[in-house]
Amino acid sequence: MAAATDATGLPELTFTRVFDAPRELVFKVWTDPYHVAQWWGPHGFAIPVCNVDARQGGRFDVHMQGEDGTILPSVGEFFEIVPPKRIVFSSNLEDGDGNRLIEVVNTITLEEDGGKTRMKLLIKVTHAVPEVADKLGRMKAGWIESLQRLAAEIVRAVESS
Repeated sequence: MAAATDATGLPELTFTRVFDAPRELVFKVWTDPYHVAQWWGPHGFAIPVCNVDARQGGRFDVHMQGEDGTILPSVGEFFEIVPPKRIVFSSNLEDGDGNRLIEVVNTITLEEDGGKTRMKLLIKVTHAVPEVADKLGRMKAGWIESLQRLAAEIVRAVESS
C-alpha cells in the first residue's frame, strides 16, 4: 500500500492484494450488489442501501450506516467496465442531506497470477470540502478495513461456488 498526494495536495492511495480466487469471481464481488453490500465500508458499518449498476454510465449508490446510526451515502458512476479486468468508478461521499463532501475516483485492475488474482486499487481524491479534512486522514485506515472485508467476502464466494 502506498499513499501519496497529487499536485492539489489531495490524497491518492494504492493497494495491491492477491486473492486465491479466479479473476471472474473477484470481479463479481466488486460489481454485484449482493456482494458489495457484504464488504463495502470499514468494520462496524452496515449497508442499508446498495444499488450497483456495473456498466458504463451506471450508478453506484451505496449507503454506509455507522454503529451510531449515521448514514453516509457513497454515490457515483461507473466510467469504465472491462470484465473481468478493469473497473473505474466514482464513489463520492455525501452527508445525509446530499451535500458532496469528498469526490473520489477508484480504478481497479485485476490480473491473473498463477491461478490467483492480483488486484491493484488506485483511489484518487479529486475534490474535498475543507470541513472533511479529518475524514481524509482516516481514508487509508477505512480502506484497509474495507479490503479485509472484501477478502473475507471473496473467501465466502469461493466456498459457495
